[in-house]
Amino acid sequence: MEAPVSTVYLVDDDPDLLKALQRLLQSAGLRSAAFGSAQEFLQGHDRHAAGCLVLDLSMPGLNGLQLQHELEQQGSPLPIVFLSGRGDIAATVQAMKHGATNFLTKPVDDTELLAAIQEALAAGAQWHRSHAERDRIARCLDTLTERERQVLEQVVAGRLNKQIAAELGTAEKTIKFHRANLMRKLGVRSVADLVKLAERAGIGASPER
Repeated sequence: MEAPVSTVYLVDDDPDLLKALQRLLQSAGLRSAAFGSAQEFLQGHDRHAAGCLVLDLSMPGLNGLQLQHELEQQGSPLPIVFLSGRGDIAATVQAMKHGATNFLTKPVDDTELLAAIQEALAAGAQWHRSHAERDRIARCLDTLTERERQVLEQVVAGRLNKQIAAELGTAEKTIKFHRANLMRKLGVRSVADLVKLAERAGIGASPER
C-alpha cells in the first residue's frame, strides 16, 4: 500500500509567522498548509489526513489547547508540535499529557523546529502504518468461516490439535484442515506469527476452564 502524502499543518494567528514557516518548510522539501485560526483549520482540514500539526498555544477564539482537545474528541491521529510565545509550564504539561510530541517557545530555532516536525511526521506515519495493518488484518479475519475462527481462538489459547478436536467435537484431521486454511487466509506460516497477528487484532488467549 502506498503511504499517504504527509502535510505539515500550520495554525497561528500571526500571518507573517505563517509565511516564514511555510518558506522554511518549502526549503526543507516539506508540504505545508497554513490556517489563521483554529476554527479555520477545523473547517478546512480532513481529520484522516496524514502529517502533523504545528500549533500556536495562544490565539483568539479557540486556543491551541482547546483545538488539541477538539481533535482528540474527533479521534484525529495528527501529532502536534506546540509553539508558545512564553514559557508556560502548566500548559506544557497539559499539552504533553494529551499527546503533543513537542512544545517549543518562540522565537523558535529553525533547526530545532524542523527536528521536532520530522519527529512528529514519523509518529504520524507510524500511526497510519499501524492503522493500515489493522485494517488489513480485519479484512483477512472477515474471510474466515465460523469454524475457522473457533479454531483460531483455540490455537491462540495454546491448545493442541487433538485438544481442539475434543473441544469442538470433531476429528483431529478436520482441525488440521481448518488450521491450514485459516493460516493461508491470514498469510502466516507459523503459530508464532499467527499469535502475533491475533494479538494485533485483539484476539487473546481464552482463560482456562
